[in-house]
Amino acid sequence: MSETVDQELAVPQSVLITGGTGSFGHRMVRHLLDRGCERIHVLSRDEAKQDQMRHELGDRRVRYFLGDVRDLDSIRAAVQNISHVFHAAALKQVPSAEFFPMQAVKTNVNGSENVIKAAEAAGVESVVCLSTDKAVYPVNAMGMTKALMEKVAQAHGLENPQANAVVACVRYGNVLYSRGSVVPLFINQLKADRPITVTDPDMTRFMMSLDQSVDLVQYALTNAEQGDLFIRKVPSCTIGNLAKAVCEIFQREPEINIIGTRHGEKQSEQLATREELARAVDHGSYFRVTADKRQLDYTPFYEEGSRTVSAYEDYDSHTARHMTIEETKELLLDLPEVQTELRAWGLA
Repeated sequence: MSETVDQELAVPQSVLITGGTGSFGHRMVRHLLDRGCERIHVLSRDEAKQDQMRHELGDRRVRYFLGDVRDLDSIRAAVQNISHVFHAAALKQVPSAEFFPMQAVKTNVNGSENVIKAAEAAGVESVVCLSTDKAVYPVNAMGMTKALMEKVAQAHGLENPQANAVVACVRYGNVLYSRGSVVPLFINQLKADRPITVTDPDMTRFMMSLDQSVDLVQYALTNAEQGDLFIRKVPSCTIGNLAKAVCEIFQREPEINIIGTRHGEKQSEQLATREELARAVDHGSYFRVTADKRQLDYTPFYEEGSRTVSAYEDYDSHTARHMTIEETKELLLDLPEVQTELRAWGLA
């Protein structure tokens, strides 16, 4: 694993964000507008969220396209006159995907292929696809479809050396206060004077903020080569300590109800495998995992293989550095949404 120096982050002038009305899309749109982006296209299938976002932003640089990544024609319309694509549209709820796995395949795999095809045909410079640690050693349908999405993204360059669009992926852990995440659930349970429900207090997860996820995608945009995967280095946290940190911030005595592991959940998550780390480049705050560019003819590798993989361990939330409760509180207090809730409670 070699080291390089981080580059200054570029600001694209025209961007399509698929799934752009979600938590990441909201934050990324504001980030781009603040930095002078001239044109942003938001593609999503939820007209109510689009209308809400339109009124919140009130910025003519943002155009809204009603459509679905499952529908190639709707992507083709949204990607016209665009130089870069951030592909965030996905089905992300683990239990839901366990019951409806083919719906996850249609959105996360087939939809991602549609985005890449439309981007290439439109002459887009680059596509950054958002993935998750659940794609590493996946045990659930959501993780499996995200792992396949990564393979689809990497195959774009392998099967088409003359490709115009550079397609890369980013992979991150739990994004605090994103839609469907556990922190808003904890806060709502405190509001209702109910115990906080925890699946397993010893379960560990990598934790990052929405701003960190935006920075990761922006970094990939600036530094990616064909087939690259970028991972931000972040600490992990036990779910028990996360629940206690939320209680302490809102000055409530921890009352925790352990409900047990849900469908498709793992005790820990991995952000990178040892095989990936063996070919990774250390970018300081990030890992850049280069694509495995070997061809289907494996004859040159029959007699001599690589022994470097055994020198690495998986980047696992159980063995990564765990945040203390105080560190977890600092991360939570840095979230604008948590500050808004604290003000509503009269605690800020």
